[in-house]
Amino acid sequence: MLLLMNDHEASKTWWSTIKSDREAFTAWLYDQYRGEVTAGGRIDALRDTFAKPGTKAHRVLSVVAAQERKHGLWVAALLEARGLEVRVEAKEDRYWRATVPEITDLETGAAVGAHAERMRLARIEVIVDDAGAPEDVREVFRRILPEERFHERAFRSLATMASLARTATAHDLGRRALGLVP
Repeated sequence: MLLLMNDHEASKTWWSTIKSDREAFTAWLYDQYRGEVTAGGRIDALRDTFAKPGTKAHRVLSVVAAQERKHGLWVAALLEARGLEVRVEAKEDRYWRATVPEITDLETGAAVGAHAERMRLARIEVIVDDAGAPEDVREVFRRILPEERFHERAFRSLATMASLARTATAHDLGRRALGLVP
């Protein structure tokens, strides 16, 4: 599935609002931290439930989970640099609540992961390309970007065309829950 132009445009609009509102920016940093920290656990659960130890899928998912945890450390440093407490804020997970019921096997879980990573890439690319964004934020997301690109490709390689198609509706529900589409 190709990244839709409206994903990039919606991300630009979203970012211009977030970066100019201190409270929204802080909430977004906390969302990033929570997302990175909890992603590792979700990916480990997918791996442990559906991938046999020693298989390519098991190895790939282990690498992705470890990288997500590393991203969490990088985002924690952004919070600390702003004098903010490093904590996972309790918050309803709108995207995953809309998509998780669709995960019944490795291919479906990988498809949901591929969709989620593709959506995230649009936002990260906008941040990295924005000369008006805080430089420390741009630097962290410059480091995250190639690994997130790898994650999208890795998940896609573990999915099937059928699972990608089957989860597209759930992904769209998740995008709507996040306010990324009308």
